Amino acid sequence: MSLLTIGQVLRELQQEFPDLTVSKIRFLETEGLVLPQRRESGQRAFAPDDVVRLRFVLRAQRDKFWPLKVIKAALDRMDLGVDLQTPERSTSEYAEAPGTEDQAGTGDGPAGSAATDTSASAAPRLPTAAQLRRRRAIRLTPLELREHTGLDLAAYTQLKAFGLIRLDASGRHPADDLDVARECTALAAYGLEPRHLRLFRVAADREVSLAQQILEPVRRRRARGVPEADPEALETEIIAHTLALHVALVRAGLGQTQ
Repeated sequence: MSLLTIGQVLRELQQEFPDLTVSKIRFLETEGLVLPQRRESGQRAFAPDDVVRLRFVLRAQRDKFWPLKVIKAALDRMDLGVDLQTPERSTSEYAEAPGTEDQAGTGDGPAGSAATDTSASAAPRLPTAAQLRRRRAIRLTPLELREHTGLDLAAYTQLKAFGLIRLDASGRHPADDLDVARECTALAAYGLEPRHLRLFRVAADREVSLAQQILEPVRRRRARGVPEADPEALETEIIAHTLALHVALVRAGLGQTQ
């Protein structure tokens, strides 16, 4: 996935917003409306979704006169997977970039529409490396997480006790915990309790640890000025492959038991 400098983002967006400045983009970042990555040099690096997000903000200000508070609430709803009309990408460069949809589903069933597709060609719901890099700024209180997922207090407590969801230093849950809680809620319909699902946390932590073992030498070499791949991009590519391997192994195992 190609990342853009703030200057490149400015030139892209100035086609529609000629009065836009670098200072305005930095201000929107300060307000938490966009979260660009940071290179090791400290330079901002914008993903295609960041450009889409900025375009949404700028159009909401120009066309709807929304205050920043309202815009942020709309962006939070998008991060939560709520269906919300978003501006379309303006160039073919971004045509294949991931959208703002919540890839984990809406919680309406155990596996959404995929649950009813039994054809041999049905593809597993796997996030791409680009989607794994997507950052969602929203943070949820325990109550908000329960309200959005339908978890009762007992189920929430068990998910937290078995390490499936975790509070950050501010006492809130990251957006990814929303996806975790939704999937755990769906699996509960099959009689799987948090104590059964803890093995997924263990496996995930091991996969992350394995990826870090590969990435640490890359980071050290980049710190010495040796040209290397972007560690964040490499990390998500590795994780995407491990997820695909996991699905392939499970499907192969299930096939052997039939």
